[in-house]
Amino acid sequence: MGGLMRAPLECGAWYWELDGTGEAGVDAALRTAAAMAGVLERHGLLEPVALEWFWVFGDGDARLGLDGVRLDDARLPGRVAALRPAGQERAEPSSFHVVGDGVWFDAAGRERREHRLVELSVCPDTVMGLSAELAVHHDVWGACDFRGVPHPRVYAYNAPRLAAALRELDGLLGVAAEPGEPTYFGTAVGHGLREPDIIDGLGPDLTDLLERWSR
Repeated sequence: MGGLMRAPLECGAWYWELDGTGEAGVDAALRTAAAMAGVLERHGLLEPVALEWFWVFGDGDARLGLDGVRLDDARLPGRVAALRPAGQERAEPSSFHVVGDGVWFDAAGRERREHRLVELSVCPDTVMGLSAELAVHHDVWGACDFRGVPHPRVYAYNAPRLAAALRELDGLLGVAAEPGEPTYFGTAVGHGLREPDIIDGLGPDLTDLLERWSR
């Protein structure tokens, strides 16, 4: 499975501020995560296998496997609460990260699977309101690979799928996604990534930072 180089920072991220929905808290966050994951799963981008989160007003983190349990299962909030650290009744999840595998296509159109192909998180904050984020860390969504070599076939197989999923998420949530901050590895614009500057047939080579992070 996999084999893609993964950037330590996002190549692109999209945020949805959902405070206008009047919902917040763990139950609302899990319902939202379930609906968003359903969209991503239909597009082949995320097959959920676990939830991960850190505790606010508590210590450590937690992971809950989803074997035989759907994200919209009414029992899930109770299972999350059962993992609260002992003696820390005020502890609440900071943000739910939906972990799983997704499908991308190589230049020959062959289907490949990759763990954490997309990163979906939903924050249940009862003060600031509900919010969600989708982030990508691989080069298959951009016009060039991390070495700066254009890969038009890879781009054509994958970028439209991400764009379609983002548009569907906008419709589902009733608000347009806001692009996240640019990073060394890319910038989100609209429903995709900004095309890099091409000089002498090549984009920027980003592998120097990838190599430093892998040491």
